[in-house]
Amino acid sequence: MNERMEILRSTIRSAGSFLMERFGRAIEGGVEEKNVNDFVTEVDRESERMITDALRDAFPEIGLYAEEGGVDGSMERFWIIDPLDGTTNFIHRYPVFAVSIALWEEGRTTLGAVYDPTRDELFEAIRHGGASCNGLPLSVSHASRLEQSLLGTGFPFSVPQYIDRYLGAFRELFLGSRGMRRAGSAALDLCHVAAGRLDGFWELYLKPWDMAAGSLIVEEAGGVVTDFFGEDGYLSAGHIVASAPALHPLITRVTGAHFSPSDIESISTPFPPGR
Repeated sequence: MNERMEILRSTIRSAGSFLMERFGRAIEGGVEEKNVNDFVTEVDRESERMITDALRDAFPEIGLYAEEGGVDGSMERFWIIDPLDGTTNFIHRYPVFAVSIALWEEGRTTLGAVYDPTRDELFEAIRHGGASCNGLPLSVSHASRLEQSLLGTGFPFSVPQYIDRYLGAFRELFLGSRGMRRAGSAALDLCHVAAGRLDGFWELYLKPWDMAAGSLIVEEAGGVVTDFFGEDGYLSAGHIVASAPALHPLITRVTGAHFSPSDIESISTPFPPGR
């Protein structure tokens, strides 16, 4: 596991350095809209190529599940890769984006890393081994009251059919907390929960690569991660709540009141892929 982490650190930092080299420059290949407000650039694709080449060379027996390239190799044990989380921010030169990589094996995430190249912060976790940022241990906040909490979220631009329900939950949590932050990178939001900078985070319509590494980092920092209804399976459900333990039932009470599993079943992504 230590060998994997060392190679993962090197790989994710290299990808982050590449992103910083390209940040603020014209995007040569233009911007492609995959879905409504869901963009990809040649920077995403090149970052992913760098990551997949490095991991494939080091661990040819481990499969790959990447945002742009899809499935390659074994789906019993595979890397989950987001080469640029926060593409819209990157396009607009807004300095909040990250690289996220996790390892899935034996039916769970066992290793995860998220690198914020703009702040040179490397968040990482090994299951049952704790979480850290640049080598310093992470711990979620001790918040126990919603009115004393700072929460993070993301707007569901790609699924406008759920906006009214989302805004209902947003209103209740916004009015009940100290404030809400929307930075545009779910992977980093999860890491900020792990670091105690946010007391909780909730978002609708995410993909496995948005959540896999960050959710393990939250759990290893002492937090709780579920779907909107307090259940496991958030990697396939497409919605997530991550928070300090005492806050978790307070947030899921709100998200569970404004949504139902059948209402948002259409946004799920089969996970592991191929199921």
